[in-house]
Amino acid sequence: MALLQTVQVAVSGATFHFDKLYTYLLPPRLEGAVFVGSMVLAPFGKGNKPRTGVVLALGQQEEAGRCKELFDAAPEEARLTSELLGLVHFLKERTFCTWYEAVRAVIPYGAQYRPASTENGPRLQKQLQRHTEPLYELAGPLPEKPKPTEKQKAAAAALANGPLPASALAEMGLSRAVLDNLCEKGVLRKGQVDKTVDLYAGIPRSEEPVVLSDDQQRVFEGLAAQMAQQKPAAALLHGVTASGKTLVFLKLIQRCLELGRTALVLVPEISLTPQMIRRLKASFGERVAVQHSALSHTERLLQWRMIQTGGADIVVGTRSAVFAPLANIGLIVVDEEQEHTYQSENAPRFDARQVAKRRAADHNALVLFASATPSVESYQAALDGRYTLYKLTKRYASQPLPTVELVDMRAELAAGNPASISAPLAEHIRQTLAAKRQTILLLNRRGYRTVGMCTECGKAVKCGSCSVPMVYHKAEQKLLCHYCGHTISPVPTKCPECGGKLRYTGFGTQRVEEELAELFPDARVLRMDQDSTGQKNAHDRMLARFAAGDYDIMLGTQMVAKGLDFEKVTLVGVLGVDSLLFSQGFRAYENVFSLVTQVIGRGGRASEPGHAVIQTVDPQNPVLNLAASQNYEAFFAQEIAFRKLCLYPPFCSVCIAAFSGEKDGETLAAAARFGALLTVRAKQQPNMPLRLLGPAPMNVVLIKDRYRYKLTIKCRNDKAFRAMLADVMQDYSAEGLPGKAAVTLDFNSDGD
Repeated sequence: MALLQTVQVAVSGATFHFDKLYTYLLPPRLEGAVFVGSMVLAPFGKGNKPRTGVVLALGQQEEAGRCKELFDAAPEEARLTSELLGLVHFLKERTFCTWYEAVRAVIPYGAQYRPASTENGPRLQKQLQRHTEPLYELAGPLPEKPKPTEKQKAAAAALANGPLPASALAEMGLSRAVLDNLCEKGVLRKGQVDKTVDLYAGIPRSEEPVVLSDDQQRVFEGLAAQMAQQKPAAALLHGVTASGKTLVFLKLIQRCLELGRTALVLVPEISLTPQMIRRLKASFGERVAVQHSALSHTERLLQWRMIQTGGADIVVGTRSAVFAPLANIGLIVVDEEQEHTYQSENAPRFDARQVAKRRAADHNALVLFASATPSVESYQAALDGRYTLYKLTKRYASQPLPTVELVDMRAELAAGNPASISAPLAEHIRQTLAAKRQTILLLNRRGYRTVGMCTECGKAVKCGSCSVPMVYHKAEQKLLCHYCGHTISPVPTKCPECGGKLRYTGFGTQRVEEELAELFPDARVLRMDQDSTGQKNAHDRMLARFAAGDYDIMLGTQMVAKGLDFEKVTLVGVLGVDSLLFSQGFRAYENVFSLVTQVIGRGGRASEPGHAVIQTVDPQNPVLNLAASQNYEAFFAQEIAFRKLCLYPPFCSVCIAAFSGEKDGETLAAAARFGALLTVRAKQQPNMPLRLLGPAPMNVVLIKDRYRYKLTIKCRNDKAFRAMLADVMQDYSAEGLPGKAAVTLDFNSDGD
């Protein structure tokens, strides 16, 4: 009996609880066309609904049995490479996502497929169809009669040296009508080619060589020697703000390319990509590709295809760029490595830093973590010798660090100044304006007023779907929930509970923008927050205009605090920092220290010294004072002692089991039951280090009408623990609990 060809498929739309490999028969027409890593279309469930999937194993069997046949398979060029498949397995095992969630993470939307109905039955269709364009080439001479037009002559001349795409010919003033007419005459031949998009093509190449200081050269030589060994290695570059870490990156990337290898540069936020892209484009031109979520699906796909086909040696982007299909990677740079944005908040909940280390191991590459304020875990890894530690202790060109002044806002209030801008900060802004220099102000709260409270019953106006106060946005004349987007308009003046008068207090970026206009009517103020940067490429345009001197003051949330380099900024102000000091989570102090240190470092980066003003109700706070003095080593010593005493990373891993359900009591009960199931499993492995805390409500207990609770599990994140956790997830599913409360697992999260 002939053996039947079978495939093991991970299908889309599965939940973790029934996410397994399903066996399908390979129809004769697809034999020889399906491989491990192929994207396929499979019938699923009683109705044989078409679902996309990925083949993870091939096999054979003697009888068809109850196996169904595949509907279709994508072309061979669309299959996942062995490395991408390895990353799929890595994400599945480490993050407790489904197989197909991992697949969607490693390839962009445009390169994925979807089911489509055709006369031949269900078939796969690309998510994006319009990513090709006509390609024209000469097929014969221009006829003498009728006499060719000037446009026809120009087209023939343009194509004399080889084929060109329609977009390039259009830039020469040659329309499709002219070109297609020549095709009809047999002069041209028309084909199809993938579109290309050279993002940031207008950035001029810089011919100036990168000149390093003695300290930078020492660091570069050490890193270059590590990279040249072509063995997996990790290094941490700890450099004070404005020490010139980016110059070291550029020199190291240049050496990487000279070795015939490729480089990947990760930045934590979209707002930081434009400046990094400009640096890389100026140095390396069109060999730089970009990957981040602000690109359109088509732009991202075209850039991804350029990387996949070897058209780019350097990739720069945010968290998702860690999956860029580069071959022969020699260097991975993770800039501002301490940032929480490298941790995905949606499935798969991966940490780009961990994926970067995995890829460095696969490629025998160097992964370089860099920051002025490294994460406590990374700095401890460097001290332990797991990372090689490099330091830049001086600013580039020996510029001094900014001087820092802490202003006591209690004294301001006592002196009769209830405004968000203190008198000392206002005076410094006035002096900076007079000197024709620029100011950056950080306030990590958007909106106008942050809370509306009843003067009678004392209750705040909260979102009906979330347990948070609504924020007053004056420009839009509405109350807005920053969690679910629910709005109330017009803005209420009476309490919905008792009818008392509402009083709106607190201040956000809109209110401070208004205060600045009142204090400095001639100053040009740029506000950068989620409300003002929603349009495509808004970050890039705003930062470019600020750099060009079109604005005097830039006011913004965290997006203005890190990685920006402006020559004319000599003053930095930090507003509303106290609320961050008292936020929950074991990383609260680390986050405040990093944020304040980073934003202070935006000032005085060129020829003139910088000054910073920190407004606080606690001017003696040790975290703020250590940030003011830029003393990372002292902060680390204080923080690592706290982590060791309370058993937090790096002395253990933390897994947050988060539960979300429609009913409060059921959600809490489900979380408690999960904890009981975990306890039963843990007793079977008494030597496994484990501490279980909770269940407890999340920081925001209700979001979008779903109640949220968490268990905090202090553990060792190894294969044995993850296997046990997978068993607990199955136990939880077997009792039907996912229907009452969905559960997600997230490692090393604060559980916010």
